[in-house]
Amino acid sequence: MRGVRAGRWRRVVSQIGRSVAVWGVSTLTMLVLAGILPDFRLQSADGDSATRIAVTAAFGAGAFGLLSALVWPLLVRLLLLVPALVLGLLVFFLNGGLLLLALRLNPTEQGDAAPETAVVVAAVMSAVASATGAALAVRDDDAYRRRLYRLSDRRRRFAPACPASPGIVFMQLDGVGHDVLLDAVGKGLMPTVARWLGVSENDSESGCEKGCESGSEGGCENGSENGDGSAAGGRAAGRKATHRLSPWRTDWSSQTGASQLGILHGSNHDIPAFRWYEKDRQEVMVCNRPTSAAELQRRAVRATGDGGLLTLDGASRGNLFSGGADEQALVLSIAARRRSRETRSRAGYFAYFSDPANAVRTAMSFVAEVGREMGQSTRTRFCKVRPRVGRGGLYPFVRAFATVVERDVVVAAVMGDMLAGRTAVYADLVAYDEVAHHSGPMSRDAEKVLERLDRSLALIETVVEHAPRPYRIVVLSDHGQSPGETFRTRYGLTLGDLVRAGCGLPVPRRARRTHSGAEARAAVRAALRRPVEEGREQYRPSRRAEPVVLASGNLGLVSFPDVPHRMTKEEIDARHPALLTTLANHPGIGFLLVRSEAHDGVVLGPFGTEIPLDALDENPGPLTDFGAGAADAVRRTHSFPHTADIMVNSWYDPAEGEVLAFEEQIGSHGGLGGAQGRPFLLSPLGLSAPVEDGAELTGAEHIHRVLRRWLRETDGPQVPLAARQERRAA
Repeated sequence: MRGVRAGRWRRVVSQIGRSVAVWGVSTLTMLVLAGILPDFRLQSADGDSATRIAVTAAFGAGAFGLLSALVWPLLVRLLLLVPALVLGLLVFFLNGGLLLLALRLNPTEQGDAAPETAVVVAAVMSAVASATGAALAVRDDDAYRRRLYRLSDRRRRFAPACPASPGIVFMQLDGVGHDVLLDAVGKGLMPTVARWLGVSENDSESGCEKGCESGSEGGCENGSENGDGSAAGGRAAGRKATHRLSPWRTDWSSQTGASQLGILHGSNHDIPAFRWYEKDRQEVMVCNRPTSAAELQRRAVRATGDGGLLTLDGASRGNLFSGGADEQALVLSIAARRRSRETRSRAGYFAYFSDPANAVRTAMSFVAEVGREMGQSTRTRFCKVRPRVGRGGLYPFVRAFATVVERDVVVAAVMGDMLAGRTAVYADLVAYDEVAHHSGPMSRDAEKVLERLDRSLALIETVVEHAPRPYRIVVLSDHGQSPGETFRTRYGLTLGDLVRAGCGLPVPRRARRTHSGAEARAAVRAALRRPVEEGREQYRPSRRAEPVVLASGNLGLVSFPDVPHRMTKEEIDARHPALLTTLANHPGIGFLLVRSEAHDGVVLGPFGTEIPLDALDENPGPLTDFGAGAADAVRRTHSFPHTADIMVNSWYDPAEGEVLAFEEQIGSHGGLGGAQGRPFLLSPLGLSAPVEDGAELTGAEHIHRVLRRWLRETDGPQVPLAARQERRAA
């Protein structure tokens, strides 16, 4: 007992010592800033002694720190209804206001600062205090551990008792392909993932690929199972693997909307692309538009009769869809709602920004990321890097939101869920996908993002030790990305221009850029409470005879809105005799899918190639280069009610893995061809193998069934929607 009390006293003394040290550094920072900034003073106009100036600075620093600790959380909660990005911009001004208040409370009445100067002083002091506290915590081995325990205790006060069974955290690294992950591990960019896979620091890239390429049961299974297979087992000495790595194959629509809906809700039927035109509704559906996401989620729930993967005691963070979770933050499918649930969805911002040091650090990182993107973009232009797309306008801010704000808020929310003991958590980190679209999947810019994502995984792994129940960490991606220049760059016209030419319609002299459709753009608009629409995609045809041409990465869709049904090849030929021939014979197009009166559906290629869908297994024709599974993916999409009149997949070079994006992206996804259709699934060895030896993971719905099985293995949530509604009614 005496030893325990002594340990407590040592911790108290250590905490007091760190607080005094932070106070002293803040006081010194204030003195230095007072000597540098002309509009910030700590003495009267007549001058004061050095002692009085030091006392003024010490009191001001202490009052500022106390106000930040007591008042800041209340201010953030009151401002929870403010759009998230606006709140981020208010961080500096709120801190400045607290500093002015601290100076006014000074009994010596010596301190004063101009409002704009107070903003700068407060930001610098918060950053310095945060850095000092972190540096001192590093010297104290138990400091970070005690902070996590305090957070855990605080969460337990408001949470019911947790079961002893393990929970599961599903972390989605948006857009990270299987081969990209292996390459990053081989280069030492992702040490946390490498440790889970049992890859030593001395292993070469080729050795990593050799050990991780087995696919199904094995992956990087070159070590024995450690404990229950949880991530924390990877902390043991040596390089025994705690996880297995498995690739899986997406559907034809290789993008977040189709993949995540299938993973979370078990059905992605009738999602032919990222955006498509529905003739019966006379509306363009866009997966990252809140109204469309809500409708797609409703359809999936109706099709499966189940609320989703996270129905009971689940949390959904940063996703397009809720998965049926009661706890939701930054979920797009509820972003359009104007009720209290929207506030709850945005509550994830409060959990992070309630700490003023976190708020200032994220705001400063945001500014730094904007500057980093501008510098990287300037370097690519100066060095004439090819391929290259425009990265001006608001893009630097969109990138900074995805790589800094969204990442920090989502990771903090996941940590809170684990400390609260929730059973299943699914979170999406979109940083890599956003950067790779504009910088390239294998670029140095994208590699830096992978390094930061690995640090986020390491942080989440640390929380496992402090959570009230065991946790298993599953990491997966929804799709990969394929490199290549844009269709417009190579040929000087867009897909829409080519379609208009084939229809005999006038072609604009200047090709119009299409939108990237990256998930981060929708997240930014939702955070700003602006309608997540994309101009022309809010389409109501004024000239009903003209086709609607939409792009989803290297997948194009052509629809004729004046025809209420899906047109056949024969009808298209009768109306526009040159259109299908123009498209099929263009060197930038790989193949077309159209409906046929004679064969139900046919794939068209160059030189008059026309292969019925039921004959693709014997003669894949233009699908040959797209690999195994392409025929099944095309046949499945053909069965969708809202498949476009003409489905267009771009050219694909299997030797280089390159495609041609119909959007302004040099890393794209959405169709068939290359790494975009080969994401990964990284799972603990304590869970059953995703598939049997020799089998293949195919489609997002298959991934959903695997994750369901793992939740059953850990006594996770498996409550059908009807039962859930009956329970709530009771």
